[in-house]
Amino acid sequence: MPTTEVILTEKIYNLGAEADVVKVKVGYARNFLIPGGKALEITPVALRRINSLKAKRAEREALEMNEAQEVARRINKMKLNLELETGGTGKAFGSITAADIADKLRVELGGNTLIDRHKIHLERPIKESGTHEVEVKLHADVIAKLNVVVKAKGAPEAAAAAGDDSEEETPAGGYKAKAKAKHKEKE
Repeated sequence: MPTTEVILTEKIYNLGAEADVVKVKVGYARNFLIPGGKALEITPVALRRINSLKAKRAEREALEMNEAQEVARRINKMKLNLELETGGTGKAFGSITAADIADKLRVELGGNTLIDRHKIHLERPIKESGTHEVEVKLHADVIAKLNVVVKAKGAPEAAAAAGDDSEEETPAGGYKAKAKAKHKEKE
């Protein structure tokens, strides 16, 4: 397949950022990148334009870094409280995932700050109550540590209800007898 080199004018996922010279297939460059204004053909005029593209890239990266550091400072101070559905025995009915944490973070930080769930690093979903430290990768160089406090929802209520009822109805032997069947007598 024939390839060509182009100069990118904006950041393109899995390809490069502004001012990068990348090698792509001719059809991709001719049909998508160049007509969309996302890339320039390599010419003497385009090569001179690289300096302005590099300045634009540096400005964008500095802005992204500052925003990421500011959000990281806010996240590091934060403590998220989440509830996990549990049964009477304390066994979890579900788990807290990165999506749950991302939704709660969006609410706590205000609606304008979005944290992608893929940036939240969980080895596995949280299924136990307690305090958990979760890493949030906001930028390639900025990682925030978030404290997540998980409380059991339903366990204290169920345990309290079971504890109150079981003391009254349980006989001294430790077990409860089955109720006997009642039959009607035929006349």
